Amino acid sequence: MAKPTILTLDDEVAVADAIERDLRTHFGRDYRVLKSTAPAEALGVLERLRDRGDEVALLLVDQRMPELEGTEFLVKAMAIYPEARRVLLTAYADTQAAITAINEIGLDHYLMKPWTPAEENLFPVLDDLLGDWEAGVEHPYDGIRVAGTLWSPESHNVKDFLARSQVPYRWLDIERDAAARAEVDAVTSGSDEERRLPVVFFPDGSKIVAPSLSDLADHVGQSTTAAEDFYDVLIVGAGPAGLAAAVYGASEGLRTLLIDRETTGGQAGTSSRIENYLGFPNGISGVDLARRATTQAARLGAEILTAQRVESIEITETTRGVRLGDGRAVSGRALIIATGVSVRTLDAPGIAELTGAGVYYGAALSEAANYRGREVFVVGGANSAGQAALHFARYASEVTMLVRAESLDRSMSSYLINQIEAVENIAVRTQSEVVAVDGGEAGLEAIKIADRDAGTSETFPAAGLFLFIGAKPLADFVGDAVQRTTAGFIPTGPDLAGEPGRPEGWSLDRSPYLLETSVPGVFAVGDVREGVVRRVASAVGQGSTAISMVHQYLKTV
Repeated sequence: MAKPTILTLDDEVAVADAIERDLRTHFGRDYRVLKSTAPAEALGVLERLRDRGDEVALLLVDQRMPELEGTEFLVKAMAIYPEARRVLLTAYADTQAAITAINEIGLDHYLMKPWTPAEENLFPVLDDLLGDWEAGVEHPYDGIRVAGTLWSPESHNVKDFLARSQVPYRWLDIERDAAARAEVDAVTSGSDEERRLPVVFFPDGSKIVAPSLSDLADHVGQSTTAAEDFYDVLIVGAGPAGLAAAVYGASEGLRTLLIDRETTGGQAGTSSRIENYLGFPNGISGVDLARRATTQAARLGAEILTAQRVESIEITETTRGVRLGDGRAVSGRALIIATGVSVRTLDAPGIAELTGAGVYYGAALSEAANYRGREVFVVGGANSAGQAALHFARYASEVTMLVRAESLDRSMSSYLINQIEAVENIAVRTQSEVVAVDGGEAGLEAIKIADRDAGTSETFPAAGLFLFIGAKPLADFVGDAVQRTTAGFIPTGPDLAGEPGRPEGWSLDRSPYLLETSVPGVFAVGDVREGVVRRVASAVGQGSTAISMVHQYLKTV
């Protein structure tokens, strides 16, 4: 198959030649680079590429052209290749047009001319954009296939793990695909009562039936077993805080092990769009942010274990270690707890039985396309619920947000409220809560909603229910080894209970560092920490800061 195409358009021949040369030098091995000096000609090229079934990964277009402005060209090009990444080459005076294009046509980036040196000003930007394109594009398929039923919780768990791990797969619904059902019957008993699902088929012909996450991680090439018995720093939890700690720990020469019970990204990894993270003017999905950070940590030398549960922490006089779910003990000189929080469950009739079969906690992004043209309900009034509603509105015929409060103003950012109000197929019901759900073998069918103000209730047909109702700390595995609050969060530094500067049992002459727990050399960062500001940027800051405190601690032991 032909290489994906990068198309560059500039009406100045010398500029077009220069950028074509630079692009061929850096990207020519993996991409075909085409240039044009006329918008009409470039559109014709795109149409011919589409007719041949070729892929276009990137459009790099000059803004100032007499025949057609760059932003106008991109609008036309989007109709031909909507998934291609879009970049404008601009002069200083064109900056406002570029910023407007970010909001109106989803422009991915704009670059000032001249872009030299390309190694600093051009290639890094395009490398990131092409990486994003590669991660999201559907190539002609010869990879992993997952066969199961749409309303199977086990099938959902496998799809969710692969999607969050950025492992491409194709979903086969055996209730709609006779060929897929025959393949499944060939490796299972064939009867509905005895068939175990899902079945995961791999390109090499191997297959696994109803895999655990650990089995699945092993088969897709993720590491679930530590390579060594001892490290400088162990990090439990691979959300933004843990990933930041892994990046900084590895980059500063510490032998770093990062462990997560599922996959990297944490709660942030389920977010369809993080709009206010610094440096991403048109937002970034949680999965993309996790992918970039995971790649960065691994490149710098951090070892990453996924689908590996930490059962307990083990403190000795000289080590800070963990006991893993496979029974193995791994020790370190310091330990960072970055496990974050888990969603709170809703106690209403039918919820437990239909969880994973139409009822989901969190955004469940891997399920969004299954609700095309159907009615979806989102419970919650915070930013995560708003982001999910906007994401599902791209597929569902109607999205209804159910909010217990009188308005969204108390808990949601104004920019999200404005976006929600602008989307026609999102409705917001305030002072409302789910009191029961109903369904059958085909999954969720209806939900019963109570109006708290009127004191009445009403039942509505529903295909999907997505719950964002708060969180609780994931810290039970620490037991009594470190101090915790009655709510289960881990206090650090000045928030520790006990005499000022000295929590009970503290063994050192100094006071605990800001992010240090009641045990010297054990740190807590991110949402699991008591009193923390729950923002992605805050978690990243804490993860990186914890490494500097680990260095200070290691100087004393």
